[in-house]
Amino acid sequence: MAYPYYPYQPNYFSGTYQTPTLPQNNTQNGVNWVQGEAGARSWLTAPNSTVLLMDSESDKFYLKTTDASGMPQPLRVFEYRETTQSAKSGANQPQTVNSSNYVTKAEFDDLRGKVDALMKEADGE
Repeated sequence: MAYPYYPYQPNYFSGTYQTPTLPQNNTQNGVNWVQGEAGARSWLTAPNSTVLLMDSESDKFYLKTTDASGMPQPLRVFEYRETTQSAKSGANQPQTVNSSNYVTKAEFDDLRGKVDALMKEADGE
C-alpha cells in the first residue's frame, strides 16, 4: 500500500517545522472500527456525509452524519443481534390456536355455579 507524501512545511513565524495532520484511517475490509461511543463522536467525517462506525468493544454501531457545513448531527446509536432462520419464518406465519384446550364462557359459568353449590353444601354440613 502506497502512503501519500506529505513534506514538512516550515512555519516561518515560530522557526519550527510542522507536519500536516494525516487523514484518519481505521478501516479494515471496508469496515470502520471505533472504540466505544467516544471514538464514534471523535471520528472525522467529511461535510454532508454519513459514515457507519462499528464498535469494537460492544454490540453497537453508530451512524455519524454531518451537514453541508461539516457540523455533526446527533450521533445515532444502534444495538445489533443475530437473527436465525427459524425466528424469521415463525414471525411471519399466523399462530393457530387449538380450541380443544379452552372452554367457552358459558361452560366456565356453568362450572363456577356447580363449584359454588358444592362449597355451600360443604359449609352447611
